Amino acid sequence: MSDVMELDGPRHGTKGDGPQAQARALVVFLHGLGADGNDLISLAPLLEPLLPDTAFVSPHAPYPCDMAPMGRQWFSLQDRDPEVLLAGVRDVAPSLNAFLDAELERHGLSDDRLALVGFSQGTMTALHTMLRRPKACAVIVGFSGALLAPEILGEKIVSRPPVLLVHGDADPVVPFEALAAARQALDLNGVPVAAYPRPGLQHGIDQEGLQLCAAALIEHLFPETVPSGGSAEDG
Repeated sequence: MSDVMELDGPRHGTKGDGPQAQARALVVFLHGLGADGNDLISLAPLLEPLLPDTAFVSPHAPYPCDMAPMGRQWFSLQDRDPEVLLAGVRDVAPSLNAFLDAELERHGLSDDRLALVGFSQGTMTALHTMLRRPKACAVIVGFSGALLAPEILGEKIVSRPPVLLVHGDADPVVPFEALAAARQALDLNGVPVAAYPRPGLQHGIDQEGLQLCAAALIEHLFPETVPSGGSAEDG
């Protein structure tokens, strides 16, 4: 079993970042390969006006990127063999779980007030970890990612939080086909899933995707603000 590594990263929102900060919800961003926590935390000021009293944190992945001279990685992608990738994400999951536990305790929140937003490798890490976490989080939002080892999900799944997946159909990094594969596996295993292709989008997050993300966060973290009879994504 892997050692638990201490994670940390930039924070945004609530009354500062001390122990007295009062938050009603927690959004955790998981960045992609070769980036670090400073990448996705830039989304927090855009989402903050829509998510009252929400704390945002974007931990740096624990390992230096082995495919670039800078940045971090959750696990290596040099060897794309499915078994190697699965071993990599399994290795980092305990460290992410420990970080999430500490952040929830810090804010006095339970798992149902937690949302994960991942990009690329961060999506892979979020899906693997959160579907095996003892208590379900409020929602997982995944951009341009994939579900690793979908064929074994039925044997390993513990929690079934709602999932929103967004993927550009011109993605040259993570194949667009990963969107349908993840949706099918999640659906087969009873996970509520919505999947949105983005025409012409390469490996990134566009305005439409960010709007879908915001709607999902509002719907599952603050459902009382969603008009009766519709979901936030209908917007």
